Amino acid sequence: MPEKALVTVRFGPYLNCSGAVDHRVSRLQGLRAVLTADGHKVFLEEIPDRNSVELVVNGETVFQCNINQLDFGGDGLLDPLCEEARKAVLRAY
Repeated sequence: MPEKALVTVRFGPYLNCSGAVDHRVSRLQGLRAVLTADGHKVFLEEIPDRNSVELVVNGETVFQCNINQLDFGGDGLLDPLCEEARKAVLRAY
């Protein structure tokens, strides 16, 4: 894989603690931090699929998860899903 990939993070709305269903990036903070630390360029794209997160590299979906399973905030280093996503991007090519 090239050292620097273009990763599109597609994410849907989710029910947050205030009771609103909305597109929010606070649960994606650790995922973005892990990917940018590896040198990847990360773009966020809102999708209508509720609770969904998809990582797309070269037009191929390489990782999917429920947004509620990602840790809220932080640097992503202690979140096992962020590590799985990082490895999926590394295996993308």
